[in-house]
Order: sequence, then structure tokens, then C-alpha cells
Amino acid sequence: MALRARALYDFRSENPGEISLREHEVLSLCSEQDIEGWLEGVNSRGDRGLFPASYVQVIRAPAAEPPVPAPAPAPARYANLPPGGFEPLPTPATSFKPPQQQQQQQQQLPPPAAAEPFQLPPPSGFPFQAAPYGGGGSYQPSQGSDDDWDDDWDDSSTVADEPGVLGSSYPDYEAAGGGGGSSARYRFSTHSDLSLSSRTSGHRHQPGGHPHHQHPGGGAKSTATVSRNLNRFSTFVKSGGEAFVLGEASGFVKDGDKLCVVLGAHGPEWQENPYPFQCSIEDPTKQTKFKGMKSYIAYKLVPSHTGQQVHRRYKHFDWLYGRLAEKFPVISVPHLPEKQATGRFEEDFISKRRKGLAWWMDHMCSHPVLAQCDAFQHFLTCPSTDEKAWKQGKRKAEKDEMVGANFFLTISVPTGPAACLDLQEVESKVDGFKTFTKKMDESAMQLTHTANEFARKQVTGFKKEYQKVGHSFRGLSQAFELDQQAFSASLNQAIAFTGEAYDAIGELFAEQPRQDLDPVMDLLALYQGHLANFPDIIHVQKGALTKVKESKRHVEEGKMEVQKADGIQDRCNIISFATLAEIHHFHKIRVRDFKSQMQHFLQQQILFFQKVTQKLEEALHKYDSV
Repeated sequence: MALRARALYDFRSENPGEISLREHEVLSLCSEQDIEGWLEGVNSRGDRGLFPASYVQVIRAPAAEPPVPAPAPAPARYANLPPGGFEPLPTPATSFKPPQQQQQQQQQLPPPAAAEPFQLPPPSGFPFQAAPYGGGGSYQPSQGSDDDWDDDWDDSSTVADEPGVLGSSYPDYEAAGGGGGSSARYRFSTHSDLSLSSRTSGHRHQPGGHPHHQHPGGGAKSTATVSRNLNRFSTFVKSGGEAFVLGEASGFVKDGDKLCVVLGAHGPEWQENPYPFQCSIEDPTKQTKFKGMKSYIAYKLVPSHTGQQVHRRYKHFDWLYGRLAEKFPVISVPHLPEKQATGRFEEDFISKRRKGLAWWMDHMCSHPVLAQCDAFQHFLTCPSTDEKAWKQGKRKAEKDEMVGANFFLTISVPTGPAACLDLQEVESKVDGFKTFTKKMDESAMQLTHTANEFARKQVTGFKKEYQKVGHSFRGLSQAFELDQQAFSASLNQAIAFTGEAYDAIGELFAEQPRQDLDPVMDLLALYQGHLANFPDIIHVQKGALTKVKESKRHVEEGKMEVQKADGIQDRCNIISFATLAEIHHFHKIRVRDFKSQMQHFLQQQILFFQKVTQKLEEALHKYDSV
């Protein structure tokens, strides 16, 4: 019988990998042995993770409790922004700090047979195959009826189905909160990826079964190793950042796969694309297949560097986003416009989606790394009618070996004394950027709410009020017509025209948000997606800094060789260079985009009030002949 425990107090999770508890709630435990005061288990809502051991009481006798329900399938949508921003909600003073904030020690778990494994089944409706995980964003697999993979573009087998690819992997289900609801992400991971930190009596084995070398001399001089993160659900671990920093990544990097960071006038930045290009998204058209039984919208893409148009559906954008979110854990891949299960063929929705995809494409083409990615180039250049070429490129992208820990091997950074990063300075810059993103997130949400409310008032309230004024003026004109005096006819007509002018002004107010406020809100939505990506990116960099600090402490205590600690710091510098380069790119495009959009907004506002003034001047001139 599975181990169970009852929650004694409420506990609210603060970090990825932790779960919340409710008082008197019954949980299933993965093991009765705690790790530095924390237990791992599954709550009544099907969430699996860590929680304080002192907050629960283990149930020794079998309890007649209802079985733990499996998690419900995640809604098919993209969570562009968490409602509460990036910072966790405040917790009571009695809350335990997460294990990664305590002193990290190597702990020993009981052998696998001592703990009853707990596996959650995948939600119904999901194909049992690998789906991407993006450290830099919260990618959600395609669900629902919006552009399902069911046509001749589809490849029934993915990299997960290829023989020999899975090896000893097994499916891992993670439920993570995000945006307006929960998100479900599937990935294939090795057994060691999910196991908690462990140590053996004599030595710790590295991947491949090779122990650390003992100090020569016959003695047993202990050699300290940088401990693994106890939270195996953290982005730092799942992105491969931890394995890379600890020197466990290995692979051959081709020259074409190298991502160069250079020192610019403002610090590290991505090397510019030597062949910049743009891509337009035009003419969304409704197409059919299966003799009209299936309909979909196709968008025409015209890359400037080829001039050859291709047609892509939303599901193709969705596939590309998944590949990029999986491959680039320290790069902010822009979020796609949200999905919609109904009304997909309505004109307003198609127009709004096209504008959102145009913003997405602009940010993709503007990024020095993403624009040159093989998967993106395949997406832009593969002919729409060449099914074989599409499938070959699709499989190649899904079999990319330079993901996870190996991705960091592809990053090339400056060398020499001038390129040496100061850890405290890097930490200060990253902390400053974290504060900036939090404030920008709050202000973007506030502006979005204000603009949306103002647009609603213009479409309904202002239009209605101006038309009420116009109706009243026309009523006065109709009353004046009852006098039947010839010399008052021109006055009656002028007043009636004034009423019509106010009717027209009401219509101008209703149409104006499409010209100025909607584009601003579209831009804010795109940047809210970027802001939602950066907590994970910062978490990877922070995790690397933590490993460096720990290795330095071991060197000072004489437990680690200086050479090994230097290797950890060098690999941390690579992650720091990439993070600072991505921060620089974000600020660069932010200044460009908001300058352009604010200019457009004010120009449209001026044109709007010029139209209003023109209507009023026309009404004024009608009284000249009275």
C-alpha cells in the first residue's frame, strides 16, 4: 500500500517543484525519508512535488481515503503571462524556505525498492510521444481542434518513435501553473534526471559509471563535489544548465552550430546576423481538404532573403515554437498568439491572429540567433508542396542533439583578461534586470487594462453619448420646422447637420481603437510573453552562480582542486555571457518597438482629432448662410 500522510497546516508553494497543501488534506508519499526536512509526494489535486516534512503527519495505518485523482488535461491555450507577475505570492512567516535556499548537502536516499514509485498517467487525448520543454518559456503542446496534425503535412512518427532513441527513458508528467490556467508539459528524461541527490559510501558516480578519482597516496583524502540541486523539477536542472556547469555535457559542435557572444559598447551581446532579412505575413485564406470536410486558414509568408512565398498554417507555427522553446533555454522565444477553439474563421479573429503572427515573425527575424536557426530557416524556405522535404527537415529538427546540456556547448564567448566577467557585477546586473522586468510586467498589465477599458468606452459609451447629442440636435431641428417660416429653413438645416456631425463623431470614436489602442495592446501582449520567459532564464543563470560559490567554498576548505573549481566558473561564465547578451537584445528591440509604436499611436490620435475638428468645422460653416 502506498505511503500516505495528512497535512497538519496549510502550505503555499513558492518555487517550481513545490506543491501547495491544505490542512487535513491526504497525500501520497514517494518515500517516507525526508531530504533536509522536505518530503516528496502527490497532493489530492494530482500535483507532485516537495513540501515541508513538519507540515504533515505520516499515516501508519491504512486509511479509508479516496484515491488520488489523476490531473485533468490542461486547457489548449498559450499562457502568455502569469496573473501575478513573476514574484511568488507572500507566504506566512512560518513557511519553510525551499531546499535550494538552505545549505546544500549530499543526502542518501533508500534504494529504489524502499520507495514505492508513483507515476501519473498522461491526460487523455495526448499522444504518447515526446513534446518539447522550453526553459525560456512555458510551451504547451498543441491540443484541441485548432489545426490538428491530421493532414499530408503530418509525419506519423516523431523522434520519440524512432527505434533506439528512447533508451531507458520514461515519460515524466509535470503540472506547472501559468497564465490563466494550468499547463501540462510532457518530456522524456532519463531516470537520473528525476532522482533526488544521492551519495554512495565510497564515491559518487558520474554519468557513464565513472567515479571521481581518489587522491593518490594510498590515503582516503576526501574530495568534495558540488552537490546537485535537490529540486529536480527546477528549470536549472531540466534545461541542462546544472549538468553543463558540472562538466557532464559532451558532444561535437560543428562550426555552423556555434552561437557567438561578442563584447559590444554596452557589454556582452549576440553577434549580429551578417545577412539580415525580414518576412511578411499576408493574405490569410481559407482552404479545404478531404473534399471539403476539413477547413483551415493558411498564411502566405514571403521572406526577403529568398523572395519565394510559402504557405503555413498555425499548427506549423506551433510546431516551430515548440522546437525553439526546447532548444534555447537562455533565449526568450516570443510567444505565439493564443489559440481559439471556436470562431476560427471569423474575419476579426483571422485579422487579429495575422497581426499577432506578424509581430512574432518580426521578433524572430530580428534575433541574431533565432533568425539563423536551421529549424526556422526550414520553416521559411521549404516549399509548401514538397511533402518529403518538409518531413526530412522536421525530423532533423526533432533529432537535434544540441539541446539540453549540449546546447551550452554551442555558445562561443570572448576570451582573454578583458573578457573575464566579475561574478558580483553579473549578479548585480541580473538582479537589476529582474527588478526591471517585474516593474515592466506590472506597468504593462496596468496599461493593458486601462487601454482596454478606454477602448471599450469609445466603442460603446462615447459613441452612444455623441449619438444621443446628435439625436437631440435633430429633435430640435424637427421642432423648429413646425414654425413653417421660410427664413428659418437654413437654420433648421444647419442644426440638423450639426446632429449628423455628432453622429459621425460617435462613429469615429467607435472605430478609432483599431487604429491606435489595439496596436499598443498587441505590442504589450507580445512583451508580456517575453517577460514571462525571463524568470526561467534568470533561474538558469542564478543556478550556475550558486554552483560557482559552492565550489569556491570547497576550495577554501581544501576539499576541491582549484582546477576543477575554475572549470565550473568557466562554464558559468558561458551561461552568464549568454544571459547578458539576451538581456541586451531585449532592451535593444524594446527601445525600437516602443519608439515606433508610440509614434504611430500619437500620429493616429492627431489624425483622429483632426477628423473630429473637420466635422465640427463643416457644421460651423452651415450657419454662415443663416
